This record gives sequence, C-alpha cells and structure tokens, in this order.
Amino acid sequence: MKVRVTRNMFLILFIDIVLLYGSFYLSHLIRFDFQIPGWAMESFWEILPYVMVVKLICFYFFDLYKGMWRYTSLNDLLNVVKAAVTASFIVIVLILYINRFELISRSVFIIDWCFTIIFIISLRVITRLCFEQFTENISFQDFKNALLQIFFTGKKQGKGIIIIGAGDCGEKICREFRENASIKSHVAGFLDDDTSKIGRKIHGISVLDQIDGLGDVIKSTGVKDVIISIPTVSANRMRQIVNLCNDSNVDFKTVPSMGELIDGKISISAIRNVEYRDILGREPVVLDRIEIGKYLSEKTILVTGAGGSIGTGLCKQICRYHPKTIVLFERAESPLYEIDLELKNNFPELNIIPVLGDIQNREELDTVFELTKPDIVFHAAAYKHVPMLEKHPWKAVENNIIGTENLVEIVDRFECEKFVFVSTDKAVNPCNIMGASKRVCEMIVQNQNLVKQSKTQFLTVRFGNVIGSVGSVIPLFKKQIKEGGPVTVTHPDIIRYFMLIPEACQLILQAGAMGRGGEIFILEMGEPVKIDNMARDLIRFSGFEPDVDIKIEYTGLRPGEKLYEELMTATEGVIPTEHGKIMILKSREVDMELLNAGLIKLKQGAEKQSKGKIRALLQEIVPEYNNA
Repeated sequence: MKVRVTRNMFLILFIDIVLLYGSFYLSHLIRFDFQIPGWAMESFWEILPYVMVVKLICFYFFDLYKGMWRYTSLNDLLNVVKAAVTASFIVIVLILYINRFELISRSVFIIDWCFTIIFIISLRVITRLCFEQFTENISFQDFKNALLQIFFTGKKQGKGIIIIGAGDCGEKICREFRENASIKSHVAGFLDDDTSKIGRKIHGISVLDQIDGLGDVIKSTGVKDVIISIPTVSANRMRQIVNLCNDSNVDFKTVPSMGELIDGKISISAIRNVEYRDILGREPVVLDRIEIGKYLSEKTILVTGAGGSIGTGLCKQICRYHPKTIVLFERAESPLYEIDLELKNNFPELNIIPVLGDIQNREELDTVFELTKPDIVFHAAAYKHVPMLEKHPWKAVENNIIGTENLVEIVDRFECEKFVFVSTDKAVNPCNIMGASKRVCEMIVQNQNLVKQSKTQFLTVRFGNVIGSVGSVIPLFKKQIKEGGPVTVTHPDIIRYFMLIPEACQLILQAGAMGRGGEIFILEMGEPVKIDNMARDLIRFSGFEPDVDIKIEYTGLRPGEKLYEELMTATEGVIPTEHGKIMILKSREVDMELLNAGLIKLKQGAEKQSKGKIRALLQEIVPEYNNA
C-alpha cells in the first residue's frame, strides 16, 4: 500500500522533523545540564542526519504516515513506540559501527528515545482530541476553546446524556459520541447495576450509580436525555427502567437488539424510541448460521411481498448471508422502492433486483423466473386484513390462493431448490376468509412433494402475529393515544400470540434450512398476550393513566374475528426438532382430487365475485372452517 503524497503529507513530515530535531537537541541539553560543550555540539551535527533519516524511514515502515491523525487509536500509539525502539536500536548500531561512540554520550540516545515517543504521541493525541471538539469549519477561537476544554474541563459542549449500561454496548455508544464531531451532545455519565463498576471510568467518563439511582443522578446533573444500552435486558427490567425514566421526566431511547440490526453493528444511528416489543419478553433467537449459509450463500433468492413487514424483514436477514442475487418481487411501488433503496445502501456489494409485479399474473412470473432463475423462493405475499377480506372474499381467492398456486406451479417447472411458504395461525380452525384462504394455500404447498416427484422442496412455516407489522393493532393504539383517546379494544378477554419481526424472519430462514419437503413448521410463540393489557401498557408508556387520562372502550368482535388464535388443530400433533423454537406438525394428508376440483370452482366464484359461493366452497375444502 503506497502513501499518497499530498500537501498535508509534506506538512506532517515537516512537523515530525521539527519534533525529532527538538527531541535530539533536548536530550543533549539534559545530558550536559543545559551547557553543551563544543565537542558534543560537533558530534551532534555529525550524527543528526543519520538520526533523522533512520527515524523517518522507520516511521514510514511502521505505517505512521498511513493513518488519519483525527482517528488515532491505541494501535497507532503502539506503532509509534515500535518505530522509536527500532530507530534507536539502528542508530546505536550504526554509530557503533562508524566511530565506536568516540566523543559521543551513550545516555543521549536513551533520553532521545523517551522524548521521541512523548513528542510524536502527544502531537497525534492532541490532534485527535481537537478534531473531536469541532466540525470542519475551524477558527482560531475554536482551536483555543477546544484546547482549554481538553486540558482543563475534558468535556464536550452541548446537552448531556446518561447511558444506562456500562458494558460493551454502552462503551461503543460513548465512543461514537466522542469521535463523531458532528454530534454536539456529550455523555455525562453511566449507570449500571454491577456495583463493581461504580466509580470507575469509561473513556474518562464515570459510572455514577446503579440504575435505580437514575432520579438522583438526573437531579444532580440536570441531564434530560437517557439512552438504554443493554441489548439483552429482560422484559421486566426494561419495564422498570422505562418507569424510572418516566418518573424522572426524561426523554429516553434504546439500542435495538442484535437481531434488529441489519449489519449487526451498534451505532448512534440505530438508537430508537422504546417500543412495546422491548417489553414483550421474547428470548434472543439462536441460529445455526452455518446451515443457513449453506443454502443461501451465493444463491439467487426471490422474495414475494418484499415490501411487506415479513418480506422486508426476510430480505434484510437474507442479505447477511451474502446471496449471489436477491430478487425483490412486490406489487406496491412505494414499499418496493423503499426496501430496494435501503438494501442497496446497506449492502452495496450485493446484486439486488427490484421487480414490480403481481403473483396473480402468470406471464409476469414466467418472465421474472426466466430472467433471474432463482434457486430459493420465499413466498410472503398475501392479503391479510381480516375485516377487509370478509367484505371482498374473491380477492382472498385471487391473491392468496391463485397467486400461491401460480408460484407453486412455476417453481416446480423451473426446478428451484426450495419453496418456503409463510402462513399464519389464522389458518388453524379458521373462522374467517383470510384464515381459510391461507389454509388452502398450506394444502397446495404441503402436498406438492407428496403427490408427485419434484426436485423442489416445498415447505410451510406457520406463526402468529408480529409486533410492528403494517396494519397491526399497536400503531392504531398509538394513534388513538396521541389523539387523546379513547383507545378501542374489541373485547376485554381477546388474546393473541406475538413475536418480533426479526425473530420471525430468522426462524423462517432456520426452518428453510431444516426442511426436506412436505413439512409444516410452527414457531414457538410463547405466552399469549391480552390485548387489553397491551393497550394499558401503551397508555402508561405514553405517560398517562388508563381509564383516567385515556379511556378504553370495548367495541365488540369484528366479522371473522375470534377471541383466541391456535397454532394447531386437535387432529394435528407436533414433533420437536433440534431447534427449541421450531416444531413440525404431524398434519393429515389432503384429498388432492377434492382440492383440485374445489380450486377450479373457487376461481369461477371469484370471477363472479360471489361471496356465498366462495364461503360454501371454502367450507367444502376446509371442513374445520366455521363461517357462521
């Protein structure tokens, strides 16, 4: 790697030459009690060129001119020490060879070595500290103020921030605050429950107290902003911390879990508001990354519904495994544009192909598969809003059922390696059109491997609701709270299973690695959540008291809605897998003659937009469907 010679490079060399000259001269002054005799000055001028040349050459070979001083690190400082030691050793050997140290004091080289390290390191450290104090527009006054802060206060200007969590995550956030000159805020202190850390310092900033002492720390420091930097914090502890922040009347944000981060790296830009998902209590997902990488790496992956909640999450997770190409298939223009832009920004090395298309259109699918030839297909495209599909059941048939049938046929024809269908718990004992249509899709996918010899492995992954999905209940509750209420809950006893989008997507990928064809995987959803409790928690999160500041109203169950969801029917058993959060259903076989005949009739009913006929046909195909 060559050093680019610039005007700054000459300036750096000039400054180093001045410092090295000063170091060597000062070492003579100290050696001779600031009265250098004539013979010593003669030897000084004789050996000075050797000293300067050797040191500059050593500095070059130890990369002292390849780094940026504003980002000086511990590694750079170690290189200074190594270069100084090497240079002093070479100079001593050289002088010994030339004149056997006649009329030359040996102790001068020891003193010079010390001053060389001190001068060179000091210059680089001061440069970095100065750059941390201001942005690109530097005036003399700025420089003077920065130096005063460095040597006398050691603090940045701007508002202070308390970081809760004095671990690796807190250290990374603190470091970015210090190194990013555009950030005007500064870290005023840390809080941590580990009492052994209290009183100690991270980057010169003290761990002030335990987390429960937040109120006292806020009063003493006057800080009004808090960052919760504990990615592995439990749900109960997060709830307690949020309550402490609310009681202390501070603005608070959190660092997302590692599963949420696209590139797996913690940064200030990833910090977000605390949300309900942070107190849901979901355990981190443990993945077999080697197995997932085997079937995704260097492959062409196609994701339908790429602009939706699950589709977007899948695309982000898949990109971590370095596919050869990822095809984003989406019918909605704006979501497709957004996910395409985000992925290309975060994964510029990947080949990302956005396709504006519809799974209902066989010709479009043929064209896309012919051009891209995908190896793996994740099918996440679907209409999912229960009340909307109750009013328009033919759309559920056209998009969910016929769209899935189209994909299954073309995936089999192009001999893709795997087809992973994303299903829902609403397909279990369905009481609405949406759930019944997804159950029909499961039947189509599940039996594809069983009724014919196919080179494609077809499998299904079934799970419940996801926190943060488009159209979910949480955004509605937030909007109602912002408007002052009331918050509307359909029934006081209604419960739902919830998981996080990153968690669901990671488990879909894991199930894809495990599947051999014909399986229906179900994901462990944990304990169900009472929607009424969720609404009350969100009201408290916003600083209000339920039924006092914000009223809760019960509106009654909507068409096609039931009090609770199930993950399996009474006739379906489960087989555990090696992954604790993934199980396989022992599902019954499907009468394919009945299914195929029913599909033909469903298409005819959809063409005529006949609600009654569609409901009756779904009842025939899915006997457990209750459309009462």
